[in-house]
Amino acid sequence: MSVVVLGAGGVATAGAGIASATPGSGPVSHRAVVAPLAVNNLGLSTAEAQNAQRSLRDAWGYTGAIDGQLGTESWKAIQRSLKANWGYTGAIDGVVGVGTISALQRALKSYGYYTGAIDGIAGPATQSAFRMYVNANDW
Repeated sequence: MSVVVLGAGGVATAGAGIASATPGSGPVSHRAVVAPLAVNNLGLSTAEAQNAQRSLRDAWGYTGAIDGQLGTESWKAIQRSLKANWGYTGAIDGVVGVGTISALQRALKSYGYYTGAIDGIAGPATQSAFRMYVNANDW
């Protein structure tokens, strides 16, 4: 038997070791762990993300590897930049949520890379604007 857990990020399945329902065995128990994505390059290639990490290291306290994987520590540095300049008011937690994306959209809009609504959704227009910004600038 498998259990399907629907969470914020999609579907996860668990094998019978997590939950089993056999007659007379008592209630079925399950655990669902919802965690932020470990890496969110927001449309950047590995090389583009490495360039962003170098700039984040130089200006915003990024101390992780220059590996082209925008993980929690990369996003914490991005959040520090957004907090200092673009109205981000959330925690410096590395979670790429609505507040982080909204502040990023404000920054990208002010530089002329993004023309859409400030809606906190990292859709194709936001990702394209982010890529154009990273390619045109040192962070």
